[in-house]
Amino acid sequence: QVQVVESGGGLVQPGGSLRLSCVASGPILSISGMDWYRQAPGKQRELVAIVSGGGTTEYGESVKGRFTISRDNAKNTGFLQMNSLQPEDTAVYYCNALGRTTNWRLFNSWGQGTQVTVSS
Repeated sequence: QVQVVESGGGLVQPGGSLRLSCVASGPILSISGMDWYRQAPGKQRELVAIVSGGGTTEYGESVKGRFTISRDNAKNTGFLQMNSLQPEDTAVYYCNALGRTTNWRLFNSWGQGTQVTVSS
């Protein structure tokens, strides 16, 4: 079973920065996607950013130009650098990893989430 653990959330003032990390562990053969989503209170979960194994990235409109997604394939780790944070970025941020296990089964694993709060 592939597990995903996020870290790096916290409280930050408007205009500040945070860097989230996501580590996938278990019987992993390959990871095709390592994506970030967020869910604010009373709202649906929304896509923040995605990165493919080849490094292709896509971002949600609300974070373009402020957030940067990256990954370290050798360490099965993903990152989300968040700059110029605003109160509307407050949410629980989730990492989603997709790929294949060592017995060639597809996996789609979510972490438990990390809270990001932007407030003065």
